[in-house]
Amino acid sequence: MLRTLSLGTLVLLLATGCVTKAEFERQMALGADRERGLREKSTAELAKADAKITGLKGDVGQLKLDVDARDHQVGDAQVQLADFQKKLDDATALSSQLKQELQKAGKSVDGLMTEKGKMRQALEDAKVRLEELRRAQEAAQKRADLLKNLINKFKRMIDSGDLKIVLRDGRMVLQLRNDVLFDSSKTEVKPAGREALKDVAKVLVTLTDRKLQVVGHTDNQPIQTERFPSNWELSTARAVSVVKFLVSANVKAEQLSAAGYGEYDPISTGDTDEARAKNRRIEIVLQPNLAEIISIPTE
Repeated sequence: MLRTLSLGTLVLLLATGCVTKAEFERQMALGADRERGLREKSTAELAKADAKITGLKGDVGQLKLDVDARDHQVGDAQVQLADFQKKLDDATALSSQLKQELQKAGKSVDGLMTEKGKMRQALEDAKVRLEELRRAQEAAQKRADLLKNLINKFKRMIDSGDLKIVLRDGRMVLQLRNDVLFDSSKTEVKPAGREALKDVAKVLVTLTDRKLQVVGHTDNQPIQTERFPSNWELSTARAVSVVKFLVSANVKAEQLSAAGYGEYDPISTGDTDEARAKNRRIEIVLQPNLAEIISIPTE
């Protein structure tokens, strides 16, 4: 339109004789240059506009992609949120169940602790009983060794029938025949009895850790004299006589004691001369050590 306007103006000027042909051609050239410049500028601006539009389209496309990606992320987040909510609900339910089970377990633990205490006490009791049994076994072994030793040392007297070694009520007892030691109704030790007691004393002096009780026994025939109103006095006097003799034979006095049972601790229940002869006796009882007196469980 600019070119048409310029050309028309030039034609009009040429017709009226205002410009020369050369001027006309120069002006036409200038107009063509201006038109070309304007066209090139418009083309460049149009190209810039197209490039900007293309860039904006790219931005729009990227924004659409970003929106789609965010929509996808939002969808995933909603799924995760729903999953988390389900897990939270499950965890809440599990927590409630665990609390109930914990309360029950607490009661069970209390019961277990009580049972544990009982078991611990039972174990301690068992250890005590085991130690008592061990000590009892050790003491029994010592008594067995002592019995064997005494039997070996008193073999000659045992073989001759002057002495017997027996176990009565858990105690070791040396039984001496009364007719070897005493005459009837007498308390003085006879010469044969003295020899027998010397042999006994030789062994007793080696038992330094034992208390020894000399016990007199009679038969069931009553006695009633001024000196011995009953068999108790007679049996006790004979026991004292034996104790004094043993002390004179170097047995320590602090190891010895005397007792008389009369006719009230018989070893034979018959009513014959033989039975009565067995009941007339002197016993030397080896008292157990205090360490050997142990309470043995009955269970």
